[in-house]
Amino acid sequence: MKTAAARWQVLRQHVESGVPLTQLAAAEQIGERTLQRWLAAYRQAGVAGLAPATPPKRGRRTHPELVAYIEGLALSTPPPTIAAIIRKATVTAARRGWPMASASTVRSIVTGLDPGMVTLAHQGAAAYRDTYELVWRHRAERANATWQADHTELDILILDANGRPARPWLTVILDDYSRAVCGFMVFLGAPSAMNTALALRHGIWPKNDPNWPMCGLPDVLYVDHGTDFTSRHLAQTAKDLHFEIIYSTIARPQGRGKIERIFGTINTELLADLPGYLTRGQRHPEPVLTLPELDTAIGEFIGEKYHRRTHPGTGDSPYRAWIGDGWLPRLPETVDDLNLLLLTVATARIVRRDGVHFQGLRYVSPLLAAYVKESVVIRYDPRDISEIHVFHKNQYICKAVDPDHASSTVSLKEIQEARNERRRQLRSQIKERIAVVADPSPPASAPAPEPDRTKKPRLRTYLEDD
Repeated sequence: MKTAAARWQVLRQHVESGVPLTQLAAAEQIGERTLQRWLAAYRQAGVAGLAPATPPKRGRRTHPELVAYIEGLALSTPPPTIAAIIRKATVTAARRGWPMASASTVRSIVTGLDPGMVTLAHQGAAAYRDTYELVWRHRAERANATWQADHTELDILILDANGRPARPWLTVILDDYSRAVCGFMVFLGAPSAMNTALALRHGIWPKNDPNWPMCGLPDVLYVDHGTDFTSRHLAQTAKDLHFEIIYSTIARPQGRGKIERIFGTINTELLADLPGYLTRGQRHPEPVLTLPELDTAIGEFIGEKYHRRTHPGTGDSPYRAWIGDGWLPRLPETVDDLNLLLLTVATARIVRRDGVHFQGLRYVSPLLAAYVKESVVIRYDPRDISEIHVFHKNQYICKAVDPDHASSTVSLKEIQEARNERRRQLRSQIKERIAVVADPSPPASAPAPEPDRTKKPRLRTYLEDD
């Protein structure tokens, strides 16, 4: 019998059923004295006392001070090689009169060190913390109690407004309790407070999608220390909407593992099947999708697939976990109040007789008639500037639309890219014309006439010469 459990299966016949040790020894073919030793060990330490004793190590015992010296060498920085440790240990052992250990013994002493201790000694406290320290995996007690927000650069190339390859970013608002994606934002360019605000607006206000009931205001928004999350705009928004912002500990990525997981899911499960996906073997794929098309693909994947399948971390689907037994989320009074806080604020505009002019477009609404020549503030969604929201003295007036794009979606990025492209074309044409002026070439059929060298220059006289 090699294990305590196996020995207990034999001994329990005597302990629980009262089988005599003599009869038990004959039935199991085990010596009666052995059974008596097992019984004494059981009475002293329980089942654990039945474990076989570890045999002592054979061979010459290494001097304990030499062992400590070898361990100290192995933990020094930079870490020495085994050969260097053996050389130094041999010299020290000879000087102090210790019997020197063999190379295999030195190697076993070094490899037997606690891996956490080695990591702490060689790589520092941060590496030890991220590898060996216990992590407390907190989960919110209910839906909308805690939201997480973060950005990632997606592993895909798409076409920007000018048809050039570009790598987009994704901002996600994740509910900690259900793991549901409450809102998201796909954009080009670096993360900003504006993109964060738009993702929050998408998460807070109800959506016209039965697969996406997630909405409402969180009690806590958990973010990192990015400049967009530490902006005054977001702090004021949190104050006005009555939620708290909590920042993760600097250089502690474990606290954001849940939102990192959804980023990995989107990259590997959705983007891997789309054209333009970036892989190690193909770093320059041919982009096909536009930003609106990618936005649609991510929205459909989250609403129809991710929200409906069981999440391994919760044992339930994000959809069912967020719905629960039915409840009413906390919402702003009106969408206008939300727009006032989260949508981008443009410079003040004067209402003209033909509407409000912004970014080369003209926005009209019958309700603007009462505000002609008045100064107003407009707010807009950069993903779609075919319409704007007009405010007068912090009071919402109306939604104004651009008649030329009323049935389409026009982004601010597209407008700006189109302007830049037109400006580049004009500059190129200007350079061509300047080059012609700077280096004029006479016609081939009409050679330049020879100068008349017989004509003398006219002598100029001045009043002072008289």
